[in-house]
Parts: sequence; C-alpha cells; structure tokens
Amino acid sequence: AQYLEIAVDPYPYPISHKGRYYQRSGSTNQELTGAPLDRFLMRKQGLHWDSAPMPGIPAGALSGNAIATFKTMASESQRLDPSVLAETTDDLLAKLNLLEKKHLKRAAILLFHPQPERLISGAFVKIGYFHTESDLLYHDEIHGAHFDQARQTLDLLLSKYLKAAIGYRGVQRTETLPVPVAALREVLFNALIHKDYACPSPIQIRVYADHLKVWNPGELPEHWSADMLVGEHASRPHNPCLANVFFRAGEIEAWGRGIKRIFDACHEAGTPDPIIRYQPGDLWVEFP
Repeated sequence: AQYLEIAVDPYPYPISHKGRYYQRSGSTNQELTGAPLDRFLMRKQGLHWDSAPMPGIPAGALSGNAIATFKTMASESQRLDPSVLAETTDDLLAKLNLLEKKHLKRAAILLFHPQPERLISGAFVKIGYFHTESDLLYHDEIHGAHFDQARQTLDLLLSKYLKAAIGYRGVQRTETLPVPVAALREVLFNALIHKDYACPSPIQIRVYADHLKVWNPGELPEHWSADMLVGEHASRPHNPCLANVFFRAGEIEAWGRGIKRIFDACHEAGTPDPIIRYQPGDLWVEFP
C-alpha cells in the first residue's frame, strides 16, 4: 500500500485561524479561550505567567514591611549579596528580575503588594474545618503579601486547626501533630509557588478530624504526571520569578526535591505517606 506523509515542523509562534486558537487534544481540536489561551500564548513565546508586566502599578504601592521581611530572610539565608540588599527598592526589584521595562511583573505584586488579590483574583488562601465533605464548621481566609500568607497560614493551622495527640515518654509529656510541620510547610510553599494564578480560585486547605487536604489550582509541566512528581525530577516551577525570590529568602531549595522532602518528613515522623492526585487544573495533596 502506498501513502503520502506530510511532516510539518511546529512554528515557534502561535498561529490563529480566523482569529481563534486551537490545540490538539487526542484526536480532536479544542478551541482555547480564557486562562488556557493565556497559558498557551505565553508558553509558545517562552514566557511564564508571573513574568508578565503589570503597567500602572508603581513600586511605591508595594509593602515596605514585606520588602523588609524579605531582606532579613535573604540576609540570613546568605543567598543574595549584601550589597544588593542595601540598594534602593527599584534596584533590588531589578536584581530580583521583577521588573520588565520599569513595570512591575506579576510576581512582584504577589510577593510584596499588601493586597495582591485586588489586582490578581484568587491570590489568597482559604482554610476550612469540615465535619463531613459538606458540613463546614468554621473557616478563615489569609490575605496579604505572599511571605505573610505563608507564615500566617502555617501559624493558623498549628494553633487553630490541627489537634496534637498527647502522649508521654517516661514522665515527659509529648505532643504529636497528625501532619509533620516540615511536610506541611513544604506543601504550603509548593502550593503558593506553583499555583496557576490565571485561575481565580484560591488555594484551599480542608481539615478533617482524621485527615487534611490541600487543593492547588495548578498545572504540571507538559507530559508530566503525579507519579513523576514523586520520583526524581528536575526543578520546573510554574512561576519561576516567584520561585527565585522564595529561594533567595531561604524558604525553598531549587533542585526539584520539594515532594521528596514532604515524603521524607512523613517517614521521619512515622505518619502515612501523603496521597497526590492530579488532573489538568487540579492538584490535590492529602495527608491521611
């Protein structure tokens, strides 16, 4: 049998048909609109969502306290030259790759704006305590600059939502949390850094009497699966500008070991392995 094969190399820039963009999914063509279209266009140009500029927002609108907090953390981590930390805010933002032709990037808004959700919908965290899947007993929302969100969310979980089991080692009283603090901290930072902020929904943490779930509206890199996250892999942050600043502050590593660190923390504490589930747009981490 004879056949004709036509090979077409992918074009480096997105092409529309009658003003619309399509993407091949299996055996069908799907029209892209909204957030998926935004991600597609930026990916084709080698850009990331958090690197896009936000004209009209001056550096003076950022929180001086949030910037001071970062400087303290970066000084302690020693991942940024002290001379950089002594520079003006504009120069510091430029050195952190948070400016695009003098415009603040979206990452700068998330990191240092006192109310980032006013400019970026869904840039906050929700925590709820559930008796059943549909029976919510109480809840909180955490707003503000991202370093503040991370600290306040962890503090709330430890002080209000998680109940420590009381035990004794000899005459010494012990308290054991159902989720190791190191694992909780790592999954929280992963959610804040890898969230798809084109989605207007916030990160959601559901706490139950016997388990905890963290939902992150996010996207894995192309051709990745939840199983690949658990195995050895390179660092591929969804928001690299955001990840770079968290790294400079000493809050994360940059070697793609976040998920492994979560499992290691659970093993050291003797708690069950977390369960990771993923479907496009939704990433769940559950601590049974």
